[in-house]
Amino acid sequence: MADVLRAYTELTSSTPRSQVSTVLQSIIHTPPFSFNQSSRAELIRLLLKDLKSLGPNSRLTNKDAAQALLAVKTLGKVTSGSQPLSEAGGLSTLLSLTTSLKDDPEASTQALRCIANTLLLFDHARATFISTEVGGGETSISMLDKATDPEQIFTVSRILFVLTVSRSSFIQTIVEDKRHGRTIVDTIVTKLDAIMVSILAGTKFAREAMEDLLKLAFNILLHYPKMIVTELSSQSNEEWDDPWSTKLESLLPPILRAYHTLPPTFPMPLTAPLTHIIHALITIPINTPLRPIWFGTIPPGGRTSTSSRTSSSRKSPTNASNSLVLDSPSESPDPKRSNTPIKPSTLDRTLSVISAGRKSLSRSPSPNPPSSYDVLQRTHDLLEVAFSHHFPGNSDPDSQEVRDAFKKETEAAGVPSDTSLDDILSPLVILCTRICLADESSRVRMREWTVPSDLDRTNPLDERPDFLGRCIRLLGSVYHTSLKEAVGEMLYAACDSDAALLSSLFGYGHVAGLLFNKGVMSAPSPPSNSSSSQTQSSTSNLDQREVNPITGTYAPSGSTASATADMTEEEKEQEMEKLFVLFDRLERSGSMPASQNPMRKIIEKSMSP
Repeated sequence: MADVLRAYTELTSSTPRSQVSTVLQSIIHTPPFSFNQSSRAELIRLLLKDLKSLGPNSRLTNKDAAQALLAVKTLGKVTSGSQPLSEAGGLSTLLSLTTSLKDDPEASTQALRCIANTLLLFDHARATFISTEVGGGETSISMLDKATDPEQIFTVSRILFVLTVSRSSFIQTIVEDKRHGRTIVDTIVTKLDAIMVSILAGTKFAREAMEDLLKLAFNILLHYPKMIVTELSSQSNEEWDDPWSTKLESLLPPILRAYHTLPPTFPMPLTAPLTHIIHALITIPINTPLRPIWFGTIPPGGRTSTSSRTSSSRKSPTNASNSLVLDSPSESPDPKRSNTPIKPSTLDRTLSVISAGRKSLSRSPSPNPPSSYDVLQRTHDLLEVAFSHHFPGNSDPDSQEVRDAFKKETEAAGVPSDTSLDDILSPLVILCTRICLADESSRVRMREWTVPSDLDRTNPLDERPDFLGRCIRLLGSVYHTSLKEAVGEMLYAACDSDAALLSSLFGYGHVAGLLFNKGVMSAPSPPSNSSSSQTQSSTSNLDQREVNPITGTYAPSGSTASATADMTEEEKEQEMEKLFVLFDRLERSGSMPASQNPMRKIIEKSMSP
């Protein structure tokens, strides 16, 4: 806008400060799209020039800095005309202001926010920012290491998060190189625990700081192991599975601590930063060295020495000191590692103090101390709470009421409008699946929680208003495709990846689509030996009646065959109708082709001449 630009240009060092403030406020409150490209670019250049030369002989003094930087941030929200901010000179000016104005926290934070917004809008600015000419990468890491204020941690973490979105040598450098004896991983570990304490104390910006710290951690967990694997495979002409690096191991304990300690949120049980914690945990393997931490042999507050560990790599390219470990989840934990002396973390000590003076944040008091975290129990509890909240009673997951309620909640919580229930719930289900795949005892516990031994199979399983019923209804969902697949994989993993066991527990009709996608075209034979022990107990402890292998409910009496013979024609029609509904739902959801629907085949056969 020409009038605003002219008003700012006419300011001088002798202009009353009140008038300077008025002009800056006019820039801040003018709608961003009101400026054309040239006016915006010229105004940004003038502001940056004046900010660089703050003082009595400039248009702006140190007292105007915070307001002027807010004006720059407002102008920089639109890419057209904001290119001066993405240039080396503009970034250098903003970076220098973060330190020269450190005695003015508001101004220093505004400068950081300008940098973060610029890096988000201009991809090329990221390379410029970490170049030797600007040196923004090193400065940001140093600032994060020294930061104690949650708002500053949040802003600097946002900058580093944007810088690590794409795989680049910068990630490898910050993970491997130490600054004052610490790598970026060491810094993140320290800050996660400190911010967790701030969250429990209700400090402003603490949750936002945790969110962006976890986003930064996720980028490193996602990219760094693959970069190392690519480098090693190119040297040895080998391909690697499940890439991982022991340099990232220390991230697991604080993330698990946050996973178990983060207070619940209402009304939505799964919100940031908990959702970011879940995403980060999914990227960390449950391998031999980390199993003691995942499953509690070593407390999450403990530190372990990688030098005292003997790793069993499937394809170890170098000796035991190599940073890449590709361990099998089924191997036993190293006794040397489990005997490593444990030092309580700052968070553990703080939690002890907090818990002494306040009620537990969990739904019921835990009989175990904070170091005895149960990751499967926590995951299952979150799943039950989230499923019961979003799919109340025995509601249909695809119903319009469910979708409308979720949309209303996300709008109230400020969640992006394109977020779906699949996005929120699927990662937690995937985490549960990974835990089950890695640990046999977890599979047994998950089966018992989902299909308890005293399960009453009198009524249809897919009409139950509990976790079992909701899982079965999700298997037939048409709208929540990702969640449907994730739930299917979780149940399959909990059943030892045994189609017969899965079918016997849930009824073939409910899992036919899932099994079809796995190449199982018809109902499998009953499970054998030990794998069927739970099925036998669930059908014999309280009731000796036979279970219908298709519906998973009790047959009227005796064996399935004799029960069918004793049924009236009306009862037979009712059973046939139930089967028709089950298979029709599978066909409509795309889980089963029409040509494989046995009910359709029966109908077509009966109608043929």
